[in-house]
Amino acid sequence: MSSQSPARNPADSAAGDHNPWIIAMVVALATFMEVLDTTIANVALRYIAGGLAVGPDEAAWVVTSYLVANAIVLTASSFLAKRYGRKAFFMAAITLFTLSSVLCGFAWSLDSLLFFRILQGLGGGGMAPLAQSILADSFPPEKRGQAFALYGVAIVVAPVVGPTLGGWLSDQYSWHWCFLINAPVGVIALFLIWWMVQDPKSAIEERKRLRREGVRFDIVGFVLVATFLGSLEVVLDEGQRKDWFASNLIVVFACLMVVSFVAMIPWELSHKNPVIDLRLLGKRQFGSCFLVMLATGAILIATTQFLPQLLQDYFGYTATWAGLALSPGGVVTAMMMFVVGRLSGFVQPKYLIATGATIIAFAMYDLTNLYGDLNFGFFVWSRIYIGIGLPMIFLSITAASYEGISKDQTDQASALINVARNVGGSMGVSLAQNILAYRQQFHTSRLVEHVVPSEPAYQETLRAATQVFANRGASALDAQNQAVAWIGQQVQTQSAFLAYIDVFWALAIVSACAVPLAMILKNVKRGGEAPVGGH
Repeated sequence: MSSQSPARNPADSAAGDHNPWIIAMVVALATFMEVLDTTIANVALRYIAGGLAVGPDEAAWVVTSYLVANAIVLTASSFLAKRYGRKAFFMAAITLFTLSSVLCGFAWSLDSLLFFRILQGLGGGGMAPLAQSILADSFPPEKRGQAFALYGVAIVVAPVVGPTLGGWLSDQYSWHWCFLINAPVGVIALFLIWWMVQDPKSAIEERKRLRREGVRFDIVGFVLVATFLGSLEVVLDEGQRKDWFASNLIVVFACLMVVSFVAMIPWELSHKNPVIDLRLLGKRQFGSCFLVMLATGAILIATTQFLPQLLQDYFGYTATWAGLALSPGGVVTAMMMFVVGRLSGFVQPKYLIATGATIIAFAMYDLTNLYGDLNFGFFVWSRIYIGIGLPMIFLSITAASYEGISKDQTDQASALINVARNVGGSMGVSLAQNILAYRQQFHTSRLVEHVVPSEPAYQETLRAATQVFANRGASALDAQNQAVAWIGQQVQTQSAFLAYIDVFWALAIVSACAVPLAMILKNVKRGGEAPVGGH
């Protein structure tokens, strides 16, 4: 990398006189810290439940509350950054995120932890789209692909590192450190942003214009969008645990979601300065990218949550080892980011997206070869395959989604793409949870039909298992009882494996659906005509 900044007026660059690659590393560090918190608590939930003396279902709100707050503030980040200054808003977001992380680490009850997690989500939600805008303003168009590769490492690798780091901290120390580790990183990032980042001249002029014209925040639109996204997150994340519409809580949030969605559309379409420009979703190019990002978020977060769960529940892995099974995939993802950054210079995004989605679909298909004697290497390689495909999709969407978008819409587009990643993640987890629960019940009922005394296979298995336990010193009666219990356990395990196979089939279909969506995208112009965020 060159030690000199790309040739452009320092006043028009967020990097000013500083090396833009240092700026890229700083904003990537801050974003990595924020995205990490979407998954780091997943493997620590059982420790949190035990430490705060609450049930697993109650502890699950630690993840849900963060995602809800994160999605809500994303929609407001564009206006707030323009109105109060991108640097000031980014520093405020980092400060709130860091302080609330420390408070999460010292939480004394579930209620206090949930409150601090909401604050943490509010602080973190504005960081990802602002980081994109800062990068776009720090680099000339021809350098942005490489810069976004570095940023992409933070977005895609952080959810993979989360379970590993969270599992290790929880196993070796305590769940409190899953939050406390953000403190030094946040302080360093805050200082570096204050020292090195500036608001470009164009952004300052835009802020002055908004103040001069008295442009106000779309508070009604924000409330409607926040209510819709918040309710959607709650329904998706808690629906399966609460037995869906058998729960009054889910019914209430589903009604709020529908009412706010119906009211949101005409309001946002008719408002002069909407908090979300819904017309962007009606454009073939951006709408297709939005849907592909939904699918990408679904696969990234669902596999990151369910693979460690599978390894811990049915293969006897600790939280640390379950996380380590995902780590090589994270390394491959980081390397592939820079490879794809180079490829994007001469391969159209739609072909990279289609190739990446195909690779991930085959990776999900590979995971359908699930059985009880699989070794550590099988799961490592499955994650490596995913790690090859994800960067092709993520970086290419960054380029393709801004094709045909005017400069004053790029902050909106950035926020919507990040909303798609968050909501897609919740949708993927919800889909996987429901398939896992209902298909496990289905497979159990089918397998139990064959576990009857009239079945010769059952008789033979019972006889052999009874003999094994008798050889270990059990009495004839105890040996038979242990054999019956062992067969029941095997039925539950096999039904779980079959249900996980169904989950991976569903995710393979989701990924395959991204291929035709990619192929209808337009070709992106070369030479940087397509902006990638910010002014």
